[in-house]
Amino acid sequence: METNTRDLAVELRHGFRQFCEKHITPFANDFDREQAIPSSLIEKMAAMGYLGATVPTTYGGMGWNQQTAAVLFEEIGKACSSVRSILTVHLSLVTETIYRWGTHEQKNRWLPDLASGKKIAAFALTEPETGSDAKSISSSFTDKDNQYILNGTKKWITFGQRADCFLVFARDVDGISAFLLEKDNPGLSVKPISDMMGTRASLLAELRLTDCVVSANCLLGKRGWGFTQVVNTALDNGRFSVTTGTLGLAKACLEQSITFVCYRKQFGTLLKEHQLIKQKIAAMTANVKAASLLCKDAAEERDQASPNAIIKTVVAKYFTTKIASEAAADALQIHGALGFHGSSNVQRFYRDARVMEVIEGSTELQQIVISDHAVNDLDSIINGNL
Repeated sequence: METNTRDLAVELRHGFRQFCEKHITPFANDFDREQAIPSSLIEKMAAMGYLGATVPTTYGGMGWNQQTAAVLFEEIGKACSSVRSILTVHLSLVTETIYRWGTHEQKNRWLPDLASGKKIAAFALTEPETGSDAKSISSSFTDKDNQYILNGTKKWITFGQRADCFLVFARDVDGISAFLLEKDNPGLSVKPISDMMGTRASLLAELRLTDCVVSANCLLGKRGWGFTQVVNTALDNGRFSVTTGTLGLAKACLEQSITFVCYRKQFGTLLKEHQLIKQKIAAMTANVKAASLLCKDAAEERDQASPNAIIKTVVAKYFTTKIASEAAADALQIHGALGFHGSSNVQRFYRDARVMEVIEGSTELQQIVISDHAVNDLDSIINGNL
């Protein structure tokens, strides 16, 4: 079974890479400048089954496991972090979460359209005054006549400009609850956000909820358990997608740096012969290899539904996003002025890499989680199921 899984991932990686080389990589800087991903690309990704990669075939998905999904996230992330972000919010944060916590009715209603890409979903948790401290959201809801009425503001919502539906979080006296909300719901307005530093093509938006009425069957999970159940599940899924996508970004920094130092000369010598350049390439190589092993470990634990999967993903996220930022900075230094120009990929890598240390749990939060877990159960991190 393990051999078959590995063989499938290798076979699919080639297909993912071909898709990226044809439809994403040559245009990634254009997406960045235009601050948008064309609908035609999203449609192509949907046609390939990428938007329903991990959704069971019963609901129209591909049924791929987490190790295969990791390869998909990595290859897309290597080509363009903004494009990878649609997989994170649509597939990991929303679709997989509906599959985990949705009722039979909700799964039948939502999953086929999401898996096929007929509808695009976004995750609406963050607010103008609430980021890392997600438990402190102020959006609220009341219930009346078997309906829920939502009010509040959500901000920095990835693909909020493009989404057809949202997974929205609000609170009442019982705690935080999660709701599935259609874009055309009266009382919902969407305001585009532009000019972000990184992942500029990810179509961010601000959502304003003004007496948005949803039916009782739009409640996802138990009322008042939206944070404990839904948010934690979603963020773990999203963290894995971001982590493996960032691994691809780090690899892109390394590969482009190697290509550059093999033909660029300074002081009459190829850059690859300069000792300080060798130092940077060596560090990038070792870090990328270590990150790939951490990501592989997390993917395997997730496929086994191991209780250690969450902390393994946190460790992988912390390390991979950290070394990707370092790799991007080194790539920019190696390329010099050429790297700072808008035509260069490395200036985009540098900006995108910084985003990864903030989203789905900042580097600082990951440090706290890892330290606390290590003090209580170091073996689960170091050895896991071994």
